[in-house]
Amino acid sequence: MAALGLTTLGAARVAAAQPPSIDGTSRFTVIVRGVRIGTESVDVTRTATTFKISSVGQLAPPFDLITSKFEMVYSADGHPQHLTIEGQLRGLPVTLSTSFGVTTATSDMLQGTRRGSVTHQISPRAVVLPNNFFGAYEGLASRLDPSMVGTRVPVYIPPDSEVSVSVDGVTSRRIVSPGGAVDLKQYDLSVTTPGGVSRVQVWTDPRGRLARVVLPASSVAVVRDDLSSVMAREETVRNPGDEDVFIAAAGFTLGATLTRASGAPARAPAVVLVGGPGRQDRDETTYGVPKFGQIAGALAAAGYVVVRYDKRGIGQSGGRPEHAGVAEYAEDVRAVVAWLRKRRDVDPGGIVLIGHAEGGPVALTAAGRDSRLSGIVLLAAPGMSGRDLTLEQQRLVLARQNESEAATQAKIAMQQRIINAVITGKGWETVPEDVRWQADTPWFRSWLLFEPAAAINRLKQPILIVHGTLDRETPAAHADRLEALAQARRGVSPARTRKVLIDGVNHLLVTAGTGEMDEYDSLPSRTVASAVTSAIIGWLNGHATLPR
Repeated sequence: MAALGLTTLGAARVAAAQPPSIDGTSRFTVIVRGVRIGTESVDVTRTATTFKISSVGQLAPPFDLITSKFEMVYSADGHPQHLTIEGQLRGLPVTLSTSFGVTTATSDMLQGTRRGSVTHQISPRAVVLPNNFFGAYEGLASRLDPSMVGTRVPVYIPPDSEVSVSVDGVTSRRIVSPGGAVDLKQYDLSVTTPGGVSRVQVWTDPRGRLARVVLPASSVAVVRDDLSSVMAREETVRNPGDEDVFIAAAGFTLGATLTRASGAPARAPAVVLVGGPGRQDRDETTYGVPKFGQIAGALAAAGYVVVRYDKRGIGQSGGRPEHAGVAEYAEDVRAVVAWLRKRRDVDPGGIVLIGHAEGGPVALTAAGRDSRLSGIVLLAAPGMSGRDLTLEQQRLVLARQNESEAATQAKIAMQQRIINAVITGKGWETVPEDVRWQADTPWFRSWLLFEPAAAINRLKQPILIVHGTLDRETPAAHADRLEALAQARRGVSPARTRKVLIDGVNHLLVTAGTGEMDEYDSLPSRTVASAVTSAIIGWLNGHATLPR
């Protein structure tokens, strides 16, 4: 019969070490590929002799699982005692009853009409984590500790075998909501099986309670509801002078942070930081680099008012991202600009847009609709159409994979079919359904059709182009194209365009060794290179408010 996979971890911190406040009920939302598929309600209780986790829940396909009873009992010193699961899997009854000795686990299973029983040797004090029963991660959360980094621990997957897990790293996180701030720990785990290595993230709160589980390989995220409300966001950086604000947009509000240095002039010039689509919030944190948060701090210290905001549908912002393309995101930028112009501490004639990567097209579009803007900065932005860049990036990736020419050409042909289907709405029958689910969006269509040449030709403002020489996602040749386009504008002096190439800096704007994406997780620095912010500040001081 098909096995219910159970994962177990040896742990360094025993359950009895946790404070009584760990007890209580939490509700979790399960998300697959960005789509909410169900919930799980989890209760934790502790006595002098036991630590018990109970849960009920319901998950839609692809899990198609109803949990009517989940109960995992540990002894006070962390030894598993008994596991009981009752529910329905794809409409069929499923039960699992596992009893544990010090080094044994005996499971009796029922799935539909099929029964089975198995006994295995396991490591002592294992944490039991049945696949798709996410409340079980409370047992792991209660035992994880930052001192475990580098520790390798056994994992038992009944009724199969033990595998190995390592604690690769611990990162501090902070979630801010109207109820206050919560400091969390993110534990990065790697699970080694005969089939390869998979990654798991487990987040815990200060009580040792579970806050989040992320399974990147299957695009699954399980998030505690009090930390994932529409008004909750992760705060990755906090600068002196940061002030959280809300800005009216087209039928919704944008959650934002305004940063202003204490010594700024009474009416200071302002900067709006513009990101591309995606789940990143106002700080634009990727691979542990809060790019916009750090840039905001540097620009504010130089005397500028800076706004960074959550994109629509992200963090504390309302709106529907699934209906937005380049034009809609540009209108959100214009709403921020309009809000700034009404502030008494902002010079309305000195507002500049800074767009990073795919935020570059959004900033260019917004600037083309507002001639009063003082200038625009393009950081690691594309110099060709989205269609051409998508194909270029695919060819770069394929060139590193050393596949056969036939395999390479087949993948390029598939990408061409996807692009054509997105643009024309025809030919989707030649594209896998899961690929269409990801590609058939207003954003991707608008991105493919975006032409920087046409957008730049509409602008009269000064333009600064900043690019890292080690950018492998959008190579530095794009900066050359942007420079040529900007200098060719009719009626605009070439002197109103400036390009700065930063040696040794990658697409994340940090110092790198190779610039390749596979290096991002191991970068020695998580700070935007000072040469990047210096280039922006120098240009703002001398060029952004030149008369036209």
